[in-house]
Amino acid sequence: MDTNVNIIKSSGENVKFSVHKLRTSLGKSGADKHTVDQIIEKVQDELYDGISTKEIYNRAFSLLKKKGGYLASRYKLKKAIYELGPTGYPFERFISAILKYSGYDAHVSEIMSGHCVSHEIDVVATKNGTTSLIECKFHNEEGRNCNVKVPLYIASRFKDVKTHWESKAHDTILDVGWVVTNTRFTEDALQYGKCIGLYLLSWDLPKNDGLKDRIDRLGLYPITVSTLLTNREKQFLLSRDVVLSRDLIDDVFFLDHLGISETRKSKIKNEIRLLCKI
Repeated sequence: MDTNVNIIKSSGENVKFSVHKLRTSLGKSGADKHTVDQIIEKVQDELYDGISTKEIYNRAFSLLKKKGGYLASRYKLKKAIYELGPTGYPFERFISAILKYSGYDAHVSEIMSGHCVSHEIDVVATKNGTTSLIECKFHNEEGRNCNVKVPLYIASRFKDVKTHWESKAHDTILDVGWVVTNTRFTEDALQYGKCIGLYLLSWDLPKNDGLKDRIDRLGLYPITVSTLLTNREKQFLLSRDVVLSRDLIDDVFFLDHLGISETRKSKIKNEIRLLCKI
């Protein structure tokens, strides 16, 4: 049952606290009903008018972490994506990795000729005889959505590359342009993107096949979800293009290079196995 407590979202919007939303997000972590009920009860006891969604998240995360590190890792997925920043490059590599596990041949930062100028494309992905040009719009803070300027810009770049592409012989068909964001699209961005024929991929779009759904389904969690690695260790790994948690399972160099003990290394790998269901 929801309360009459007003909470403040990251966008600054005031809304009523929703038990249902908290229950749903906790449930997606894989926690059992008893654990979810316990956490909700404790969070509700600490609610006050004007509390931020960030404070509610931090409290729920802390309680969930005590029940199981891998549950907390899964719960913090959205925040972990923001932590891939401040630049968008690790996010591009993360998207490329997800596509590779989905059967694509994917490459990052490809220079492609257009009819008018050359363009650096974030990710170029090929599958089943078609090639897609993918632009990634990364935000490293909550409350910022992808506005209509982004698909407008991407559509013009895609058109320029496509014009040149079709003037030459290629082994694949240049399919559609993609816009991928770790946040959400504004209504104008959605309307324009769909109208012009772009493929839009955001945190929860398309329905049941958004970024979060794909990550959960494939078990492709970024290293930033770890509750055992320090921020320094995560940034070191990202700087070495290690973006997927599961890549650390067979790692024989970077964890040693960081001076991580065998005991701690074992705990980190066990957390990843539970998280990614390896």
